[in-house]
Amino acid sequence: MSKQGFAGIIVVVLIILVMVGASPFYIVDVIQTAIVVQLGKPVRTVTEPGLKFKIPFIQDVIKFDKRLLDYDSDPQPVVTRDKKTLVIDNFAKWRIVEPLTFYEAFRTEQAARPRLDDIIYSELRVDLGQHDLSEIISKTRMEIMATVTKASNEKALEYGIEIVDVRIKRADLPEQNEKAVFARMQAERGREAKRYRSEGAEAAQKVRSLAEKEKEILLAQAYKTQQQLMGEGDATAFRIYGEAYGQDADFFEFVRSMEAYKKVLNKDTLLVLTPESEFFKYIQKK
Repeated sequence: MSKQGFAGIIVVVLIILVMVGASPFYIVDVIQTAIVVQLGKPVRTVTEPGLKFKIPFIQDVIKFDKRLLDYDSDPQPVVTRDKKTLVIDNFAKWRIVEPLTFYEAFRTEQAARPRLDDIIYSELRVDLGQHDLSEIISKTRMEIMATVTKASNEKALEYGIEIVDVRIKRADLPEQNEKAVFARMQAERGREAKRYRSEGAEAAQKVRSLAEKEKEILLAQAYKTQQQLMGEGDATAFRIYGEAYGQDADFFEFVRSMEAYKKVLNKDTLLVLTPESEFFKYIQKK
């Protein structure tokens, strides 16, 4: 058989294999690694991307994502050092670093997740159990998570897994404890509110007392100024009257008498005076 005929037969065989879904070629993406399995036994690990060859019907290819993967567990209870129960909802970032070891341990990513859950939850229980509730909530959470991540990663490496980061997404009290905690929080807030109101009323009274004091001071100062000005005005008026009276005493006496007649002499006035009274000085006949 000629070389051309043999090549043609190979091409026809390849076409038939592709048509029946048994292509000898496979592609490894840049974000993937692959394990070539021959009759159920791994024979080769492929880490470089590109077009690869396998033996049809005899070899299969198992591909794994080599990017960071998400792990999100169901909320689970943890007891703290001060005997408080917390329901912890945590998540983690992980990746497959040894595809062959991972395949031999789990076969698939889905099968690896229960083991991840066991590793991370056990480390969370151990480490959180060494801290009080207040520390976990506010003070040392970052340090706790770093410790849990390191310990979990050390255990996971034997399965070809690297745990990059573990975080607490949410930490809640058990449902049966929430009402009691909320009631205590409400009572504490009520006491705080009463204290603030009491302090506010005390401060308001101080402000009002100070304002009243300043008001009395201002009124006293105003009254003092008023009396001073009135005294100065009266003194000035008396001085002006005195000067005017001194210039022409007779005329001044006459003017004052006319003003007195105008005020006193009317139809409703009854005066009992002698004709020689000084009051009639300017209306007597000469």
